[in-house]
Amino acid sequence: VQLQASGGGLVQAGGSLRLSCAASGSMFSINPWAWYRQAPGKQRELVASITDLGSTVYADSVKGRFTISRDNAKNAVYLQMNSLKPEDTAVYYCNRGPSTRGLYDWGQGTLVTVSS
Repeated sequence: VQLQASGGGLVQAGGSLRLSCAASGSMFSINPWAWYRQAPGKQRELVASITDLGSTVYADSVKGRFTISRDNAKNAVYLQMNSLKPEDTAVYYCNRGPSTRGLYDWGQGTLVTVSS
């Protein structure tokens, strides 16, 4: 499976961005998917996840501001980010969500920079 995240950029605090992730392979619809992020000098963290049935979970730091969604017909996962804060600055990656099957190889992430 190859993963390609896109949609990042530079935005002012309070602004919005929509990230997209394209995943290759035929097993997309049965997998949970998630967005992760890694800020400079910090470990990668789980931001949001969505199960195969569409149930979602969010990190406390983004709850109420970010929305994860998926389109099985397009093998795509999205992250709508509103009310962005400088602390949201990070490289964002998509990958399989929490499961016993583990993660795929990390693809190219997309950089989000939020200026104050």
